[in-house]
Parts: sequence; C-alpha cells; structure tokens
Amino acid sequence: MDTSRAIGAWRSWLTALATDAEAALAAAMTYASLGGDGRDAWLDALERDRGTVEVPLIALYAPLLAVEADEPRRARIVQAMGSLPRGPLDRARSLALTGTTRSGDRVCAVATPLYLDFVELLVCRYDPDCGVFSAHHEAQVAASVASALEQPVALEPAPLRDVIEDLAHAVVADRRSGRVPPDTLARFSHLFGPDLEEDRALHEQ
Repeated sequence: MDTSRAIGAWRSWLTALATDAEAALAAAMTYASLGGDGRDAWLDALERDRGTVEVPLIALYAPLLAVEADEPRRARIVQAMGSLPRGPLDRARSLALTGTTRSGDRVCAVATPLYLDFVELLVCRYDPDCGVFSAHHEAQVAASVASALEQPVALEPAPLRDVIEDLAHAVVADRRSGRVPPDTLARFSHLFGPDLEEDRALHEQ
C-alpha cells in the first residue's frame, strides 16, 4: 500500500471512531497490544492528524485512555482530549452506586455517558462528616465498568441526587478543616451545580 492510501485508510478509521462502537473497541484493543514506543507513536500520529478529520477529540482519545495504565501517558491523553463537553442531560443520564465499608467509610461511583459505549467514571471513598479520603476517575468502555467497580464493599444503585448531596457534605467537611478536596472532583463540578433540585424531580417521577 502506498503512503497516500495508507494515510487515507488511517484517517477513514479515525473518522469511524465517532460513530462506530466496534471501531472504538478495536482501537482500544490495538493500542493495548502495543509497547510503550508504539503507543507514543500512536499519540504522535493523533497530534499530527487530528485536525484533518472532523471527529470529537473524545472519540479519538477515550478508547486509548480506557486501557492506558502508565500515568505520564494517561496525563498526555487527558491533556490532548481537553475539557469534555457538558450538557443539561449529563446528570439525568448518569448512574450512581454506593456502599459502606466495614470501617464505616462510604464508597460511591458515578458513571456519566461520554459517547457510544464509553462512560466517564468517578469513584470516591469518603465520610460525610470527615471529608473525601480518595477520588479517581477514568474513561471506561461501558462493558468494562463492572470490573472497574470492583470494591471491598458491594455497591448498590442509588438516586444520583442523594449520592451527590452525601459527597458534597464530605467536600464541605474538608474545607472546614482547611483541607483541599481531591483535584479529581473539580472535573465533576457539573454534578454539584445549582440545579440539583431538578434531579429530585427526575428521580421522584
């Protein structure tokens, strides 16, 4: 295959990532099979060619982030992906789960749809009266969310409004004690918006 045809095939595949879940999964699996040099080369190619296709950045990078474990490379992907678009349906379409550890700490998980079969996952361990002990997020293929939610406690579905209010109390407890809540929570500030009361109506219908 000559260079021009190879470039055309690559760009056609990138375009498919915006609408084809199988292409997104194939991208994740192919990227996961590569070594460090291969993954760096993939990211270099995306930086070079992403402006030549009309595809949301999240479609290009979320499949890679879902399988990348190297922190520097994850940081590079997150920076390249940029701010994720937020809309009024984000909270209405989010799934919340919660549970309690034997020591009394609470664990919650919130999965927010990104595109196709991908969700953005927030997992926190906290005490409403003491603060947030840990928080992390990652992009996940929906089918793999269950494995990502393997926690030392069983998590059960819960109204998003209740989980967010509970977590908000922990954030306030941190601030009252002079502690800064985990930076990860800033990425999910849209969940703590002033329209929280609208979620009450959604879940009570």
